[in-house]
Amino acid sequence: MTAGGAATDGEALVGGMANAGAVFRRGQLVERPAPHNARALHAHLLALKEHGFDAAPTPIRLTADGREQLTFISGDVALPPFPRWALTTTALASVGSLLRRLHRAGAAIKVDPDAGWPTELADPAGGSLLCHNDVCPENVVFRNGRAAALIDFDQAAPGRPVWDLAMAARYWVPMLDPASASTFYPGGLDAPARLRILADSYGLPPQERPELLDVIEQATETCRAFVARRVAGEDPVYLQALEEHGGWDRWDRIQTWLTATRDDFMAALLR
Repeated sequence: MTAGGAATDGEALVGGMANAGAVFRRGQLVERPAPHNARALHAHLLALKEHGFDAAPTPIRLTADGREQLTFISGDVALPPFPRWALTTTALASVGSLLRRLHRAGAAIKVDPDAGWPTELADPAGGSLLCHNDVCPENVVFRNGRAAALIDFDQAAPGRPVWDLAMAARYWVPMLDPASASTFYPGGLDAPARLRILADSYGLPPQERPELLDVIEQATETCRAFVARRVAGEDPVYLQALEEHGGWDRWDRIQTWLTATRDDFMAALLR
């Protein structure tokens, strides 16, 4: 998250939807609402560091009032509408490389399946790797035009590496029809070519690439269901976002576009 306006008890950090207005920087610490499974998540973040992944916040402590403190990671975070510097091919490739680093370190860490990991954006197929599940621009810290760190692991849950890559592709390619993409993204992005760059930089083997498209479609359905639950619960943030960004017609359009362009993406991935 990036620094926003000053607050009496710290510097407010802006970005994201779930904890908007509740995250503050105090010196070199960030204080934010703790997820319900914070102890398990903190243990995993510390284990990642032990296994050589230093590109995530270090948990410091949990407070008595239900908040968590983590180290602040300096750098730039892209907020919507996303600037071109965050969507260069260099930036895109660095996101793929960073995600691969996360997965390599995470593969060595045993994940407790009973730790109460959130399920809303989790891989329906399950898995043994703790996926981030929300590698969107607002959760990637950049330095000198390259992805340097991941933040906000609140949606982390066990799954397959390809699921995490598919979720990231939705945001970074992006896997959106042109009309939907124009809301937050600059024009002129070659989506099939960008998916190829992401897969290449991640190191996805050729034999696993056809599966990626299937999982992207599945991830899109999962994200739609996530929004539907928030809207059904009358969450004002999601109600407003749905109204401002085209309603359910937008989601229908995205899914139709994914089906219509599948051959183009497959050709790019396997070229």
